[in-house]
Amino acid sequence: MTNVSYITEEGLAKIKQELEHLVKIERPAISEQIAEARDKGDLSENAEYDAAKEAQGMLEMKIVKLEQIVANARIIDESKIDTSTVQIMNRVKLKNCKTDKVVEYTIVSESESDIKVGKIAVTTPIARGLLGKKVGEVADIDVPSGHMSFEIMEISM
Repeated sequence: MTNVSYITEEGLAKIKQELEHLVKIERPAISEQIAEARDKGDLSENAEYDAAKEAQGMLEMKIVKLEQIVANARIIDESKIDTSTVQIMNRVKLKNCKTDKVVEYTIVSESESDIKVGKIAVTTPIARGLLGKKVGEVADIDVPSGHMSFEIMEISM
């Protein structure tokens, strides 16, 4: 079973760059750490060796995950994205119905999400609650901290 990941060209380029860094820089560095720790003698009591092997395992898991994302990535043609309803790649301006606070989010794939810059994954409760809504509609969304209502003020690219 493949998990297709819809992603922008920019997002895919960023993932490929990270993957290349892990394979060409991080992987050889960890191999070197393992070799140095191995040279220190008895591996059964060598904490440095154990730590380096654990780091290697984590790195390899991350490499495999990124390789899967790249292999299953489908580039989103941003010119064909509709803004009549909320969907992936839309920038959405929302007003919290309770506090009147206005926030903006761009709905992106999981691999591109970065809340610090206002990019939320399409799989988050907020994004799922917004999908398909039109300007002027209110989205009632259950989030881990409770219940929220947002009025959709604007949908753009």
